[in-house]
Amino acid sequence: MLELKNIDLTQDPAASSFVKDEVVDVVFAGKAGELISREGPNRFAAGDALITGSTGDRWSVSRSRFDAKYLPVAPVRAGEDGRYRSRPVPVLAKQMAEAFSLARSSGGDLLQGHARDWVLQYAPGDFGVVEDARFRKVYRPLD
Repeated sequence: MLELKNIDLTQDPAASSFVKDEVVDVVFAGKAGELISREGPNRFAAGDALITGSTGDRWSVSRSRFDAKYLPVAPVRAGEDGRYRSRPVPVLAKQMAEAFSLARSSGGDLLQGHARDWVLQYAPGDFGVVEDARFRKVYRPLD
């Protein structure tokens, strides 16, 4: 398995910009814990967003990053459990030809992807892994 370290998709000619278009269900964690996503463990702190996507996938987003990535769907108000829509924030993405692993962030959870899955870079040192079928359903090329 390919182990990705110190990558920067801004310097990778095989990476492109995409935006996510998805409505998700969110519950804010009452206490710290861990959920297991398809790609690996997602540790979270009290107050972090526990998300269930339109494809049934689950993951966590830190509370400090959540508001920049999601908007509440009425009648839900920001910070309440309920439905949220992803903001059209560009991310860099690259489809991988072989199985791989990488850390979500420096010292963060180790994620694993299969051949044809996608590496996403949200910001320097901030990564995600998305299964190919899910990626094709909820991401679109940035125009």
